[in-house]
Amino acid sequence: MEKEWKMPPELSEEDKQKIKDISVSLKCPKIVAELLYRKGLITIEEIDAFLHPRLDGLFDPFLFPDMEKAVQRIIRAIDKGEKITIYGDYDVDGTTATTLLYLGLNRIGANIDYYIPHRMIDGYGLSLSSLDQLKENGTALIISVDCGVNALEEIEAINKRGMEIIITDHHNPKEELPEAVAIINPKLPGCTYPFPYLAGVGVAYKLLIAIYQARGLESLENTLKYMDLVAVGTIADIVPLIGENRIFAHIGLQHLIEKKNLGLNALVQIAGLKSKVLDSSDIVFGLAPRINAAGRMGSASLAVELLISRDIEQSKELAESIERLNSLRQQEDQKTFQEACEIIEKKYSKLETVPCIVVSSDDWHPGVIGIVASKLAERYYRPVLMISFKEGWGCGSGRSVADFDLFNALKAIEHNLPSYGGHKYAVGFTILQEYLDRFENELSRYIADHLQLEQIKPSLEIDHEIELYDISEFLLDWIEQFAPFGPENSRPVMLTRNVTIAGYPYTVGRNHLKLKVVKDGVQLDLIGYNLGDYLPLLKKNMEIDIVYTLEYNRFGDKINIQGKLKDIHWSK
Repeated sequence: MEKEWKMPPELSEEDKQKIKDISVSLKCPKIVAELLYRKGLITIEEIDAFLHPRLDGLFDPFLFPDMEKAVQRIIRAIDKGEKITIYGDYDVDGTTATTLLYLGLNRIGANIDYYIPHRMIDGYGLSLSSLDQLKENGTALIISVDCGVNALEEIEAINKRGMEIIITDHHNPKEELPEAVAIINPKLPGCTYPFPYLAGVGVAYKLLIAIYQARGLESLENTLKYMDLVAVGTIADIVPLIGENRIFAHIGLQHLIEKKNLGLNALVQIAGLKSKVLDSSDIVFGLAPRINAAGRMGSASLAVELLISRDIEQSKELAESIERLNSLRQQEDQKTFQEACEIIEKKYSKLETVPCIVVSSDDWHPGVIGIVASKLAERYYRPVLMISFKEGWGCGSGRSVADFDLFNALKAIEHNLPSYGGHKYAVGFTILQEYLDRFENELSRYIADHLQLEQIKPSLEIDHEIELYDISEFLLDWIEQFAPFGPENSRPVMLTRNVTIAGYPYTVGRNHLKLKVVKDGVQLDLIGYNLGDYLPLLKKNMEIDIVYTLEYNRFGDKINIQGKLKDIHWSK
């Protein structure tokens, strides 16, 4: 499906003058000044805070309404020697948050343990089946991370067993809240915390820093101690990389490069990233899939073991085990994706009329359906829900498109679902097989009523139209200061019209397109990941319009500017 290119709004004469002033003040290219201005960064102070994220931009953790209650209860548990169990989730956000609190509380003398649910046995979040085990192990206080805000039944069971729980979470709460000692979640109704977009690991970090402050342990060392874990969890969870998340990512990536955490260092090496300056894409495509593989294909406890390891050899062994699981995950991904595509092509004869895609199988591994659903949503540009059934019970995962809120869609038909959770673009749920048809029909009707036709047309937001002669190291060095890149702070997308293909395009690797283009005597190398299908349509000397981002291509000792191709239109 051809993508629609959306140009940025026209600038007024007043806007143009402000951009000129920014360019003069910063001594930066006018293109850069415009990019900053369109982000809403107008004053030099605002721009400086964006380009140079600093720790003093972090908010006081005690701005969370329940933070004082949480801190006092944890300190009391530490002082009395009560056993505290960190109850995490099996994805990167959950495992890094679990690791952070485990290490951070262990340092100050807590009687500490952790529990990560098994995806196949326990399912998502707090599990009733695990509570007796926690009680038998002597747990007095549970601290949940990246889960718990909607676990009404489970938290009632915790209270009945004589244990207590503090919830740290970042998922959207339902109307009724559980009875916990404290709930720390920036998305709670009426929450006064100024930044609502924290990942689960960000919330856990805020709790740890608050405890350190209350203990009189506030220091630069303690503030930075686990920032690498915060960066990995935040970037991997695909939350907006603005505000506090940008600070975590920027400073945490620098901390990660220093390789303080043996487990992360082992993963960096096994992923082939050891010689690189790490960026957000290395986390998303290099480290995160490997950490996630532990929970998808086995037990996520393996990931926590790796991240808390203090032995180099043990770290290497655990990283190798995770690498093997990741290889299995990749194989399962590919197999499931192919099977799902075949089912979709058979099931939907007129896909253009279908508001959403729902597919299921008894043979799919529950650990990979979320990844595959993302790929299918990208391919078919519809909300996609995949369900893996076993003995009549289904484990489901869904991914959305455009600006459609899939969580609210499930909420509207929640009578079909024993449990569900997630957020706007990604959801998880359980379902009985006997309710599948009703669920699909009701979901389709809801989405058809709430998803506008224009929303299901893939589009590309263009940040700036430039000429090839505008491209220089000076420009790119400024753009690189916008990093780390991620949601709400993507690498700027450029458009150049009427370039000529120089030489013959070709493909490399797994269907990646390589070509050179020229205009006004200036040449640019391009690579288009997964765009090899364009190859038969491209000819030498053909004129095309290209949409791309700019980056440095580092190969050995050689560094050159490269365009990362996102889409092609044929010049008119």
